[in-house]
Amino acid sequence: QVQLVESGGGLVQAGGSLTLSCAASRRTFSMYAMGWFRQAPGKEREFVAAISWNGGNTDYRDSVKGRFTISRDNAKNTMYLQMNSLKPEDTALYYCAADKALRVVRSHPGYWGQGTQVTVSS
Repeated sequence: QVQLVESGGGLVQAGGSLTLSCAASRRTFSMYAMGWFRQAPGKEREFVAAISWNGGNTDYRDSVKGRFTISRDNAKNTMYLQMNSLKPEDTALYYCAADKALRVVRSHPGYWGQGTQVTVSS
């Protein structure tokens, strides 16, 4: 079982930046691929970014490429999402997710956090 806790959300103006963190409970954190998803009001949850167990492979949805950066620190059991040039359409509840394989994290991860709210004002 992997427990995930997100932090770092908040209210920011358009064009601003935020960094989300996801802390994992297990010492075997480094064995898991990790990802970020988001869900805006009235919309389905969507994939944002993913990173392999060693950080060697990353993937992003097209709308955040060049603005968001996913990273991880296995020594701290923590994953990050650096979000720059934020837009009002980035407003959503952001979820951390984990699974053993990167391809699984991108589509249907088995472990989820509770979410952290990001609100971007225009």
